[in-house]
Amino acid sequence: SFHVDDQKGFYYCFGCHAKGDLFSFVQETENVSFMEAVEILAREAGMTLPERDPKAQEKADRRTQLVEIMEVALKFFRLQLKTGPAAEARDYLAGRGLSDQAQTRWDIGFAPAGWQGLWDHLTGKGIAEELILAAGLAKPSNQGKKPYDTFRNRIIFPIRDARGRCTAFGGRAMDPNDNAKYLNSPETELFDKGRSLYNHGPAREASGKGKPLVVAEGYMDVIALSEAGFGATVAPLGTAITEDQLQLLWRMHDEPIIALDGDTAGLRAAMRVVDLALPLIEAGKSLRFCLMPEGLDPDDLIRAQGAGAMQRQLEASIPLVQLLWRRETEGKNFDSPERKAALDRSLRDAIRQVRDPSLRRHYGDEVNRLRQDLFGGQRAAARTGGGGFRPRGRFGGGQAAQPMVETKASALAAAGAPFEEQLREAVILATLVQRPALVTDFVADLERLETSQPEHEAVRNALIAAEDAGKDELKRLCGAHALEKIFAPRHVRISPGLRPDVPDDTAQMVVAEEFAKLTARRGARREIEDALRDVEGLVDEGLTWRLGQAAEAVNQSSLGAREDRTEYDLGPNGARMKRDEKSAFDALVSKINYTKRGGRGA
Repeated sequence: SFHVDDQKGFYYCFGCHAKGDLFSFVQETENVSFMEAVEILAREAGMTLPERDPKAQEKADRRTQLVEIMEVALKFFRLQLKTGPAAEARDYLAGRGLSDQAQTRWDIGFAPAGWQGLWDHLTGKGIAEELILAAGLAKPSNQGKKPYDTFRNRIIFPIRDARGRCTAFGGRAMDPNDNAKYLNSPETELFDKGRSLYNHGPAREASGKGKPLVVAEGYMDVIALSEAGFGATVAPLGTAITEDQLQLLWRMHDEPIIALDGDTAGLRAAMRVVDLALPLIEAGKSLRFCLMPEGLDPDDLIRAQGAGAMQRQLEASIPLVQLLWRRETEGKNFDSPERKAALDRSLRDAIRQVRDPSLRRHYGDEVNRLRQDLFGGQRAAARTGGGGFRPRGRFGGGQAAQPMVETKASALAAAGAPFEEQLREAVILATLVQRPALVTDFVADLERLETSQPEHEAVRNALIAAEDAGKDELKRLCGAHALEKIFAPRHVRISPGLRPDVPDDTAQMVVAEEFAKLTARRGARREIEDALRDVEGLVDEGLTWRLGQAAEAVNQSSLGAREDRTEYDLGPNGARMKRDEKSAFDALVSKINYTKRGGRGA
């Protein structure tokens, strides 16, 4: 679909309708100015350009100097990662699944904790102080002392432009008490944060080879996705996606996939992208959104469930119009005409932002269809002339629609059994971290707990190793990242066991309840799987009995309980039973088993 006329020096893409000459092609693909495009083509052709304007030449020479200084700084950071003070940083990277080879591929480094480590290194090489400051590598002191390093005690990620030149750095703090967990270089003559993307060049190349373009939230997500085979992945740099960044994305791919973290902040960021994109979308150029499971980012998902799980998430991405609809409807009640009218108005206001008339009409059609699905009874309105979201139309006529009182499904129900179990694990672990005095009561349960994620396993092992240790000791044993992950999901943070006003005995009951539900569900699932493997075309009484017991276990696991843990025990299917009832139940089961063995001749 891409045509080039060599003789005329002209290109045209039948897919996206882009067209231009040799210079505009280089400008678009390399994201450079016209003069820079001329220089690139001249170098490739072996030509010498006429002398440039002295001021322009001076500016170009200065940029070259700054790029060279950035490369010297990068080598310094890379070497520092191999030193003794960087041991914690190396452990962190290893804990995030980054091999030494991956760290080398991504040029990851470390900034030492001292105030002038990089400054002394660069000035010792004869680099002018003014250039070090201009590159954003140091900041002037307001106390009349030497300038101090911008990055201290941080893991360093080089940020390169589309041509692969290091223009800035990003740093992840190793001190959990640092004011800024992530820090980017300040804006300089080389670096414009709002017009830059992490991993821009390699992602553009991979996208050109047919890979889906994915927009993640941070450096580690980009690295994890790229290492897992999703090479066309980029990230904005510590800020909400800007209009300039959207245009950069659309130069690489017609439908980038926004895959932000599955937490409240990630969802808010996605909604901001919706508002930014609506006036900019056009025929053939839009966005899709990959809604990650709550509390998980792409890196977490890949390490827990593999690249296949991430591929399925990307394949299930939804178009912009559906995310707009969800924003306006989820969790809201439309049981009155006023509320329905408010919905109509907010959707019309959003759709009016779409500038292309044809595209705006299609948005109106799609939103009208979704509205009919939500309320029903809209065919009568259509017959009487109601036009939904046409630019000149309005909702009107027809029968009164029946509202769907609650449109947002529970995250637990929507995410499915595996994710529900992950949340239950997190509630258990977070409650015990918050209330270390309870750990002693649950050591045996913790030892039997099958964890679904590496972070959960690390926290569980730390709790067992130091039963009544405080958070600081646990952080040392399992790492800050693991603790952050178990507290990240909203369903964990609102658990009663984590509320400071809830007494310990109530928190103990919460943990016991979650253990019981987790055990019951997993036991039931295994029983069902075993029973189904035994089918072989024959369904007998024993098989149906096993399936019935498994189903009952799942049912029991979903019921709440308020009784104290000491009055209860677990039945064979994992459901909780009163201790006096369990004794009678065990006797009955023994009698049934004896009868079954006799009846079957086993």
